[in-house]
Amino acid sequence: MSVVAPGSPSATATTRPSTTSPSAPGIATGPSTGTARGSGPGRPTVDWRIRFGALSLIWGFSFLFIKLGTDGFAPLYVSFGRVFFGALVLVAILAIKRQRLPRGARTWGHLAVAALLLNALPFSLFAYAELTISSTLAGICNATTPLWGMVLSLVALSEDRPTRRRFAGLGLGFIGVLTVLGAWQGFDGQDPTGTLLALIASASYAVGWIYVRRTLSDTGNSHLSMSGAQLLLATAQLAVVAPVFSPLPTSFPVVPVLSIVALGALGTGLAFLFQYGLVAEVGPTTATMTTYFIPVIATAAGVALLDERLTWNTPVGALIVLAGAALTQGGSRSKAARRPAADAVREHTRQPAPQRAGK
Repeated sequence: MSVVAPGSPSATATTRPSTTSPSAPGIATGPSTGTARGSGPGRPTVDWRIRFGALSLIWGFSFLFIKLGTDGFAPLYVSFGRVFFGALVLVAILAIKRQRLPRGARTWGHLAVAALLLNALPFSLFAYAELTISSTLAGICNATTPLWGMVLSLVALSEDRPTRRRFAGLGLGFIGVLTVLGAWQGFDGQDPTGTLLALIASASYAVGWIYVRRTLSDTGNSHLSMSGAQLLLATAQLAVVAPVFSPLPTSFPVVPVLSIVALGALGTGLAFLFQYGLVAEVGPTTATMTTYFIPVIATAAGVALLDERLTWNTPVGALIVLAGAALTQGGSRSKAARRPAADAVREHTRQPAPQRAGK
């Protein structure tokens, strides 16, 4: 979900990771496998396992927050609040760290496209989807992003040639989606439109990651700076679009408001800081393992707190989807994909200090 989701997870992924990396719902940026050039050399005060667990919980609960937000506001305003509060968090951190936003019209133009593909569009689609489908199903649909990424990489990234193992993962993931939807019983009980919107949202993340990889992979700005700018642009986009398609809110019920604040400040702002810190400390492979916990947490939250109905095919299908997604992550013949994550992190920590800090 992450910003993202989604989810879900940066827009300045300079290590050129595989575009089929697991997604993070609601993260502010594109591939969650990017290295964290904005992170400092100091030792984190909180163990990475605690931060990993917190990140998984935040992104897993994002789908519940979306559902609660749509109880009081139109989907476009849920998405607007999400990027607005996420941008506030990142801009505040930028000010504290005394970093500046990126410069250059070309960079801002590419960031505007990234903001649309990775924030404004998928966030809105997930919000619209959860009007008619459960938060559980939305969380599972988000887990299909690596599958979409592999399909798109066949066309967009010639250096990322798939193997038989990855093709098998794609087929397995497709079977998992059909299992979740109960295809043998005619998709009974599932809204096809809402499900399709959630799947398109997941595909939008994959398209956005490919675009980011091709256009914003080496700008010389920190991830924090680029992601803050991206969220500001997404906020501006939704500020223009939301009033056109939905009337302005006339009331502000407490629970939906708090859900949107949490969705933005935690799931879209704070989660980004956790994510790129984890990438820098333990590498992208370990950091993006949150993808495999998100559907589990989303399912548990939806069933326990929203009384959503859970049949046997939902968890079974989710496991099949995640197994397929895991297979698509390995076996690439790309040289970049074979380079150890630790080497990639070390390479970027050797960049000149001003470039790492985004100054």
